[in-house]
Amino acid sequence: MAEISIPLPVFIAKEDEWYVASCPVLDIATQGRTEAEVKENIRDLINEFYHDPDTTKPEIKTIMSVSLTNIPVDIPEGVLHRKTSSSPAK
Repeated sequence: MAEISIPLPVFIAKEDEWYVASCPVLDIATQGRTEAEVKENIRDLINEFYHDPDTTKPEIKTIMSVSLTNIPVDIPEGVLHRKTSSSPAK
């Protein structure tokens, strides 16, 4: 069977000491200790996903209809950079 190459959206985030990669259109995720490792891991996982005959695959139109958008939201002051309390513990 011939294979085609298509771009898939993958989200990578650093969580503590790990990098986590997820592919929302396939509903799969993996982790790695470095960004390079997590990219390799998600690529391998996507290949396994598509080569597994028992996994239901999304239609190509679903994959190609994905878009990435940034949505501005109001965050309360201090939430992103929490300040330690200067009052003594009781």
